[in-house]
Amino acid sequence: MTVRTPRFVLSLLVAAAALVLLAPSPAEAYIGPGAGFALLSSFFVFLTTIIAASFALLTWPIRAAVRLIRRKPRGPSDVGRVIIVGFDGQDPKITDALMREGQLPNFAAIAKGGVYHRLRTTYPAVSPVAWSSFSTGACPARHNIFDFLDRDRRTYLPRLSSTEIIGSSRFLRLGRYRVPLNKPAFRLLRKSRPFWTILGEYGLWSTILRVPITFPPDRFHGAQLSAMCVPDLIGTQGTFMLYTTRPAGETVLHGGREEGGVRIAVTRQADRIEAALPGPENTFVDGSPPMTCAFTVRLDGAGARITIGGREVALAPRTLSDWIPVKFKPAPFVTVSGLCRMMLLEAGDHVSLYVTPINIDPDKPGMPISHPSFYATYLAKRIGAYATLGLAEDTWALNEGVTDEVTFLQQAYDIDAERQRMFFAGLDTLRKGALVCVFDGTDRIQHMFWRYRDASHPARPAAATNARHSTAIDDLYRHNDKFLGQVRARLRPHDVLFVLSDHGFTSFRRGVNLNGWLKQEGYLVLKAGADGTSPWLRDVDWSATRAYALGLTGLFLNVKGRETGGIVAAGEDAARLKAEIARKLRGLVDAEPGEIAINEAFDSARLYAGPYLDNAPDLIIGYNAGYRVSWDCANGIVAGRVFEDNRKAWSGDHCVDPRIVPGVLFCSRPLVHADGAEPSLIDIAPTVLRLFGIDPPGHMDGRSLTDRDAAAVSSPAPAGAVA
Repeated sequence: MTVRTPRFVLSLLVAAAALVLLAPSPAEAYIGPGAGFALLSSFFVFLTTIIAASFALLTWPIRAAVRLIRRKPRGPSDVGRVIIVGFDGQDPKITDALMREGQLPNFAAIAKGGVYHRLRTTYPAVSPVAWSSFSTGACPARHNIFDFLDRDRRTYLPRLSSTEIIGSSRFLRLGRYRVPLNKPAFRLLRKSRPFWTILGEYGLWSTILRVPITFPPDRFHGAQLSAMCVPDLIGTQGTFMLYTTRPAGETVLHGGREEGGVRIAVTRQADRIEAALPGPENTFVDGSPPMTCAFTVRLDGAGARITIGGREVALAPRTLSDWIPVKFKPAPFVTVSGLCRMMLLEAGDHVSLYVTPINIDPDKPGMPISHPSFYATYLAKRIGAYATLGLAEDTWALNEGVTDEVTFLQQAYDIDAERQRMFFAGLDTLRKGALVCVFDGTDRIQHMFWRYRDASHPARPAAATNARHSTAIDDLYRHNDKFLGQVRARLRPHDVLFVLSDHGFTSFRRGVNLNGWLKQEGYLVLKAGADGTSPWLRDVDWSATRAYALGLTGLFLNVKGRETGGIVAAGEDAARLKAEIARKLRGLVDAEPGEIAINEAFDSARLYAGPYLDNAPDLIIGYNAGYRVSWDCANGIVAGRVFEDNRKAWSGDHCVDPRIVPGVLFCSRPLVHADGAEPSLIDIAPTVLRLFGIDPPGHMDGRSLTDRDAAAVSSPAPAGAVA
């Protein structure tokens, strides 16, 4: 029997339920689109944020007194603020060359007054692992992050390694709506405590801006804006839209969703096109149909005018718009807010429109993207609209040829400008404590423009030497140096400035389908009649498969009792099989160019120890420079060649032997290391604690790079560097 409810009561119940964020069953995952999340937000989420901000303001004296009472004592320190600027992926070889040429005067000045080292990265050298080790001072077996992706041991499907959302399971049916009765949970799967949490226990404030693997955000004495793995509004790690009147065969995207984009066919009617943005699933309604936000394109000569949500936006040809607010209405008094940018690609015989992934609106966030919850809104009020998507630069649209290099660079530099405004807003208000901000441009631009640096790259443009963007990577390094000049100008006498990267970079010329190799060697078996072309290892016969690859660097054994369909006995059998595969992979040769593709397959049990070692890949693949897991293998496709050229714009990478891609470390103060070895990324967290007079806790594997009882030594700036 259907219960009839007065409309105002129904509206209040549905709106109240919008305080709960709903998640669907786990979706497929990939390094581009990634694991899917669904989002349901409301006006009341925004209202709750306002209430939380007011409550925080009103209760500040009480909370300050409690913190003062509970504050742990710390040792002497002459440090006022520790400021950490992270340039994701900054490479020491490029840094050294530009410093020798005098093109990075501010980097050189920091090195001259303090220290410059190469910085050992993590195994594997991928950003979620590296930045998690940076923040916790611990190896992966202690913080539980081993790649972008992890495998579901029951289904063998990939899932995000860092975040879990457990959806509501009980609902109250009210007319056509379903009201959730239990609140879902957002869980950060990174373990161990980051150094900013420890600083807070000693009464020291930290502002943490866009450091990867902080979604959902940490709760500590400070402010944090989440980064990597924050989804877009439809729940993916970044899905762009291409609206076009062209037939499917005439566009790069032929329909469906592939590698980060979805093609949406539209029909032109005189000078107008009617279309709609796809939104999150409406989990208030049976069947959870996707919501939409209608818009109209009115052609105006070579340009167009977009009408969306009662707002009109003019689009010039091939010019990115500013952020455009979009809203979805799943139920009475419930609104889901997002932001996107649009670009008119063509407006002649055919019309094509590019729309960026729809970001969660930081002014009205419906997911926990900051701590405190109102911090994202505060930043939006202070600096304006900004990208919230974890991987905000749209590398996939450039990879698929939907956008061009000019557009991608504009996106990257616009996001960088947003990040700089956040950084200086944090710096100007920080009296004592830590400020950490990670800038992604170095990573994203090197991924997409390395083909200009590598004369033998299959994706190198024919006229690359004199091409407009042939110096895009060097240009960004010089841009970052100017930013550091502004930072140095605002330093106080007792500030300590760190500038570092999580890893370096190298070329990605050839892909290795590791699952194809495992099949070739008899370790992986396909189902009867399957050809291996299905994604996500769906063609694999798990009852006969002993090993499989998943993620960017991991190889797993199909262990009995660990994986659902495991057939390899744990213990001696598994150890013997692991050693056999590692031996075969060590020095694996790509016959076509006659080059070594894999330097070594590292046994994770010999790399590190900790309570989460069982979650690690059994082997971590150390690819040689020029090689990486192939695109097909990353998609879980077994078919095709074991070795193949990489012809995508994504031409540089770091998912290789970590010894090839160390990062950089600059510090405004001299540093030491007990055994004289190169410093490691895991040393930064204990170093920051020691600078503030705090003894690092026992879970940290790293060692402090400052020793007040030893004579400090520093490495000189490279020859030719100028201050």
